[in-house]
Amino acid sequence: MIALGLIVLGLAGLVLGGELLLRGAVSAARNLRISPMVIGLTLVGFGTSTPELVTSLQAALEGSPGIAVGNIVGSNIGNVLLILGIAALLAPIAVAPAALLRDGTMLMIATGLCLVVVLLGNVGRLGGGVLAAALAGYLFYTFRAERLASGTAASELYEAEAEILPGAGQSVGAALGLAAIGLIVTILGARFLVVGAISAAQAVGISETVIGLTIVAIGTSMPELVTSVIAVRKGQGDVALGNVLGSNIFNVLGILGVTAMVQPIAVPTEIIRFDIWVMTGAALMLVLFARTGWRIGRREGGVMLGCYIGYLCWLLV
Repeated sequence: MIALGLIVLGLAGLVLGGELLLRGAVSAARNLRISPMVIGLTLVGFGTSTPELVTSLQAALEGSPGIAVGNIVGSNIGNVLLILGIAALLAPIAVAPAALLRDGTMLMIATGLCLVVVLLGNVGRLGGGVLAAALAGYLFYTFRAERLASGTAASELYEAEAEILPGAGQSVGAALGLAAIGLIVTILGARFLVVGAISAAQAVGISETVIGLTIVAIGTSMPELVTSVIAVRKGQGDVALGNVLGSNIFNVLGILGVTAMVQPIAVPTEIIRFDIWVMTGAALMLVLFARTGWRIGRREGGVMLGCYIGYLCWLLV
């Protein structure tokens, strides 16, 4: 019961902390007159991935690689199959070809790099540095390309992502204070979640890896789910797609990269044998569905959601 209470408290802290951090950061950026495109490309991407980052770092430092890597791999699987599946069921998602060409290609590159370092069995500081450098290069290239070609489909998508989140009516100081509170709550939430997940795994005899792939991954993906549902309800399904693409790129390049640079990670055998391939297949499915007719319809959303339910059954049964 104590472990379950810690998990619930940790998930609540991650959701609340991530939301406060993101709102505060976006509000401060707007008050400082930072362009919506930059906000959508960086702050929204980083902000919605903060729970995954803090949780994976906490787990790695606690000596729980199953939770650290499982959180990242499970989040990427959940973002595509669960979150995008739900979003597409709510309303068909239109796909901007130019945005998919660049961000979809980058997702496949990021997934390929992640696959290579995971299959090596140990993600060390060098591998983490390569992943983080790839993310920095992607951000630099994207920002430079969008500044030189304003009004493109991709830049409009990033601006729409920024507009999804409310962030007006606060001073810079108040916004930064809100972001700081959000960061503290997120860190505390991650701490409670990791401790509770480890205790729960030991109590019920389930591996930490399975806990990381399921409870922890789903919990840390809540910001992406909230952002995607809001986007779809506002008739901006392309923002939901961009949110998932950006989050998955940040997860494998930024979160795994930074975590490995801080604390090298031994990848659990279960992930090497099965889950990393599910993550790769989910990325391929996303790009294929998005490319077919340049839309992700309810039928595709149902297939994604069905695949996720099947994946969970495989893990738990």
